[in-house]
Amino acid sequence: MTGLCITQFRAGIVAPALDMIGLGGDAAVSLMVGTALAESGLTYIRQVTGGGMGPALGLWQMEPFTHDDIWATFLSDSRLNSLARAVLSSRSNWPPGARQVVGNAFYACIMARLKYYRAPDALPAARDAAAMCRMWKRVYNSNLGAGVADDTHIALFQQAIGA
Repeated sequence: MTGLCITQFRAGIVAPALDMIGLGGDAAVSLMVGTALAESGLTYIRQVTGGGMGPALGLWQMEPFTHDDIWATFLSDSRLNSLARAVLSSRSNWPPGARQVVGNAFYACIMARLKYYRAPDALPAARDAAAMCRMWKRVYNSNLGAGVADDTHIALFQQAIGA
């Protein structure tokens, strides 16, 4: 059970957000829905740890450092002006910076998609849940993250594909 209806989340937030920046399509949408399921269960907007709250924010559990790094080292590239403008158009003025990913699901989705977009890996096939799960672990959760590319997480990506 999740906090949000996966089908509505996919159609009403993820697909339009990715289309807005020209990085959509079935594979990307499923990857982003699966990532949100793996990271927050579509329930938590602040990282919950055994000792309290961690630094990760929003449904995609993006850490402020990652958010700020995308702006500083990727979106600041003048060759990406149109992409940066599209990302900025999804933001509001408050709250500032990385805290925007907590209450602005469109912006949070876009920033999470850019985390994948920066990686050299091609997107997995649109219906390959196992490959999506492996990509999530390698690119998004990283070797420093607590997530694992196991049957439980593969099932989340399969759920994302079927939504």
